[in-house]
Amino acid sequence: MKASRIFSLILVVCLVGGLLSGCGKGQENVLKLYNYGDYMSDELLKQFEKETGIRVRQDTFDTNEDMYVPVANKQVQYDLIICGDYTIEKMIKNDLLQPLNYDNIPNAANLDKDYMAKLAGADPGNKYAIPYTWGTVGILYNTTMIPEGSITSWRDLWDAKYEQYGIVMQNSVRDTFMVAEMILGIDMNTTKEEDLKRVVDLLMEQKPIVQSWKNDEARDELIERNAGIGMIYSGEYLYCTEKNAELAFVIPEEGTNVWFDCFVIPANAQNVSAAEKFIDFMLRAESGLATFEELGYPIPNTAAIQLLDEEYLTDENIFPPQELLDKCDVYHYLGEDADELLNKYWKQYRSN
Repeated sequence: MKASRIFSLILVVCLVGGLLSGCGKGQENVLKLYNYGDYMSDELLKQFEKETGIRVRQDTFDTNEDMYVPVANKQVQYDLIICGDYTIEKMIKNDLLQPLNYDNIPNAANLDKDYMAKLAGADPGNKYAIPYTWGTVGILYNTTMIPEGSITSWRDLWDAKYEQYGIVMQNSVRDTFMVAEMILGIDMNTTKEEDLKRVVDLLMEQKPIVQSWKNDEARDELIERNAGIGMIYSGEYLYCTEKNAELAFVIPEEGTNVWFDCFVIPANAQNVSAAEKFIDFMLRAESGLATFEELGYPIPNTAAIQLLDEEYLTDENIFPPQELLDKCDVYHYLGEDADELLNKYWKQYRSN
C-alpha cells in the first residue's frame, strides 16, 4: 500500500509537471498581435504559423487613439503592435516600447533608407519602429455621379451639390482636422488654439452636408454606392476600384498627410523572440509583395518593390510625384496638453 501511494504521488507530480511544462510551451508558441482591422494577409499569417509553429492571436482596433489608451493603462498585453507614426512618437516618450534588436531582424536590410530617414522624425535613430506600409489620405468619388477629373481640392468636400450623393469624412481627429488645415494653410501639427478654432469653424460649415463619419467602413459605403464621395487612405484606392470600376481617386492639390504604419514591440511584451521572427518574416521580399497585393499600400521595402509590376510603380495615386509629396507632411505627437486641446475641439465639432 505504501509503495502504491508513493507510485501514485510520483505519477501525479509527473502529470502536473507535464501540464505546467505544456502550458509554458504553449505560451512561448503564441504571438499576441494588435493591429488595425483588415490590415494583414491571412495567407501570410498561415504561412508564418506553418513555418515557425508560432500561433498568431490577433486583436484589432479602429484608430491609433483607440489602441493607445488600453496599452498605456496596461489593461492589455501584446507582443507586437502595428500603429502609426505620431502614436509611436508618443509611446516612445512615455516608455511604452522597447528598443529593437536588429541582429534578430536581418531582413531589415531590405528597408528603403529614404523612408527610414523620414520615419526617424518620429523615431530618432530608428530604434523602436520598423515600417510596415506607408501612404497618403485622399478623396474617392463615383464618376457616374461626379464627372471624372472634377475633384481636385479638399474644398470639393464642402460643395453642397454633392450632398445628394452622400459625403463621408473620416472619424478621426487628426485626419479630419488635417483637411481643414490644408484648406486654411495651417500646419497640420499646430497646437495653437486660435488655429483649432478656425479649423472647427470651417468644419462646422461643412457638417450639415456630411452623411457620415467612418474609418474602415468608408470604402464600403463608396463601393456599394451608399455614398458618392469621401475621404479614404490611399491603399484603399486599388481595392475600391477593383470592386467598383466607377470609382476614381485623387490626392488633393493642397497636399495631404504622409503616414507610416510600423511594427513596434511593447515594453511589457512577453514573447519578444516571436515578435522579432514575425517582423523578419514580414520583411522578406515575397512577404512585402503579398502585403501590397492584399492591402494596396506602398511598402518601404526595396526588395519587394523590385517585384512590383510597372503599372503600379508608375501609378501616381500609389507613388505620388515628388512635387506633390513636397506639399505633404507627417503627423507628430504634440504632447498631452495638445492632445487634450485637440480632443476638446473634436468633441465640440462632433457633438454640435
